[in-house]
Amino acid sequence: MDNAYVQSTSAVLKHFDVQEASGLDKSAVTASRQKHGRNALPEDPPTPLWELILEQFKDQLVIILLASAAVSFVLALFEDSDDWTVFVDPVVILTILILNAVVGVSQESSAEKAIAALQEYSANEAKVVRNGKVQRIKADELVPGDIVKVAVGDRVPADCRVLSIHSNSFRVDQSILTGESESVGKGTDGIKDANAVKQDQINMLFSGTTVVTGNATAVVVLTGSNTAIGDIHENITSQISQPTPLKEKLNDFGDTLAKVITVICILVWLINIPHFNDPAHGSLTKGAIYYLKIAVSLGVAAIPEGLAVVITTCLALGTRKMAAKNAVVRSLPSVETLGSCSVICSDKTGTLTTNQMSVNKVVFINQQGSGLEELTVEGTSFAPEGAITTSTGETLENAAVSSSTIAQLAEVAALCNDARLSYDSEKDVYNNVGEATEGALRVLAEKIGTRDASVNSARSTLAPEERIHHASKHWETSTPRLATFEFARDRKSMSVLVQDGSSQRLLVKGAPESVIARCRYVLVGTKGTRMALTDNISALLSKEVVDYGNRGLRIMALASVDNITSPLLKQAKTSSEYAQLEQNMTLIGLVGMLDPPRPEVADSIRKCREAGIRVVVITGDNQNTAETICRQIGVFGTDEDLTGKSFTGRQFDDLSEADKLKAAKNASLFSRTEPTHKSKLVDLLQSAGEVVAMTGDGVNDAPALKKADIGVAMGSGTDVAKLAADMVLADDNFATIEAAVEEGR
Repeated sequence: MDNAYVQSTSAVLKHFDVQEASGLDKSAVTASRQKHGRNALPEDPPTPLWELILEQFKDQLVIILLASAAVSFVLALFEDSDDWTVFVDPVVILTILILNAVVGVSQESSAEKAIAALQEYSANEAKVVRNGKVQRIKADELVPGDIVKVAVGDRVPADCRVLSIHSNSFRVDQSILTGESESVGKGTDGIKDANAVKQDQINMLFSGTTVVTGNATAVVVLTGSNTAIGDIHENITSQISQPTPLKEKLNDFGDTLAKVITVICILVWLINIPHFNDPAHGSLTKGAIYYLKIAVSLGVAAIPEGLAVVITTCLALGTRKMAAKNAVVRSLPSVETLGSCSVICSDKTGTLTTNQMSVNKVVFINQQGSGLEELTVEGTSFAPEGAITTSTGETLENAAVSSSTIAQLAEVAALCNDARLSYDSEKDVYNNVGEATEGALRVLAEKIGTRDASVNSARSTLAPEERIHHASKHWETSTPRLATFEFARDRKSMSVLVQDGSSQRLLVKGAPESVIARCRYVLVGTKGTRMALTDNISALLSKEVVDYGNRGLRIMALASVDNITSPLLKQAKTSSEYAQLEQNMTLIGLVGMLDPPRPEVADSIRKCREAGIRVVVITGDNQNTAETICRQIGVFGTDEDLTGKSFTGRQFDDLSEADKLKAAKNASLFSRTEPTHKSKLVDLLQSAGEVVAMTGDGVNDAPALKKADIGVAMGSGTDVAKLAADMVLADDNFATIEAAVEEGR
């Protein structure tokens, strides 16, 4: 069932003639398995070694060298000399060819390794309802129509349509498939858009993705090679390796060389026809053979036996230099291909940006209650270091000590949060464990500090491992968390209940439109005076939210309910009951966060443009965010009109084939894309005569990495992507590609 996401749950169940409570019976399972087969990716037999070896000798230059080795060997046999040195030429040529074949065979197996790595994303077991009973079976025994149960930590065993959710929220990490950096909230309602991309199919679970929050019941709609990950498998296996620019030039050279040598040999033999009957030869036949040997020897001498060695050596030296610049080459010819590159198709998240969400702006109502106070937060990573400055450029020291509003904002950021920071002492890098947005809030809480100046000053004396949660531990000790009311899509917020002295408080964070609508009060100025939230203030905040959104920032509102008392505090179990608690709130402020661009990327893109290389950004993120980042890094000008230069995946699909080719030639940004879009763009660019480099890190990127002239995987990416690529960036940095292109040239 290909369009299950547009159908209602009842329509899907009717299609498979199954009940959610009882599942399929034995006869239905047997019939479905006969029709659809096993729920497993097809395992093609590996290419025989002899076939891989034979493939290496189909190269034009190699064939000429092989022929010259054979002729040299035959001529050596007819030499009158007993010296073994007459066999040096054919032996050297054969040795060179064998070494080249060994290198080629080792590279040819990369596609098969990438396909094998896909199997790692298949679930081993599944919890299924059959004959009215819940049982565990091997995942490959599932059939379309099976009712499955999935919970936190489970890997989804097949493509499924969500039937019912048994928790307040149900979220799935599908980054390996779609490239989305955050987990996705799922629901049960049908989707009206029949052409929705996978990111928007929020009622579908895709095989190989992982449940990170909640539990649910779903019906299997697609299995095996028909799943989304099965499509990727098929795309990888169907790729036909295209010759590199160097290979094409060598093939042309080989053709020309063969023709020239043949003509020279024939001419030499024909010119010497009058000498065939010279007395020194003994007879006409012996004279003809003698001059044939001379002609052939001349031809063999003209063949550049050392060319293959010189090329391999040059490429090998190139790989060493690239490795020193964090570009690990997996395929020798890719060194030269990268030098010939005319278009670089780059992923945004983690390549052009740091992939470390950070709070950039903090906003609250000013003392007069008529305008906004905006603070800028420095830092573009998960490192809990960075100054906080006012709109006038003044740096706030001990911000939580001098401002009650900022202190309460830090408190919500620290406590309404399940993320944790970690420190890698070997790499001197801070990492986030948990949702990226919560990691950004955790870092903000550490940058702001606490209400106690002595606690803040003690932080500078601590080791990095202790510093990462210094302020957070203080907040957790002074106002311990009692309960958590999880995030849910319907109310777009989450909250925690904390003990504040003798009373209890509810701390809330969520989408600004949802949180502001349920707020009755607002804090104003640094003193944190509470006043009524008027329509004028709401309009002011809404305008700021829209403005920040247009600038590519993700906005979150922070609020609280003081002295909360309600029987629901102990009884609430559903999202609607949580929403009843999150009423009459006091808005504290807004925070704007983004995945910031890497500082060195803008200069690298400028160098690429100067070198005649076009950079095309392809991302799964939304269009506004992507356009903002592209303006910041120089892909687009600050005020450049983006008509015809920026497309979403859906907009691209709606174009005619001619317009798609035009878009591929002229556009520099494709957002909200799927794996098929990347492969299509590579096809179009290659048809226009471009040499295309493609970057990627997820399972979803593997087909495009394989199809591109040179696939560039991220060091932190999946094994599937790295095995499908020609080159791996150890530091995940776009600037490394620019340096590698320079080295390739």
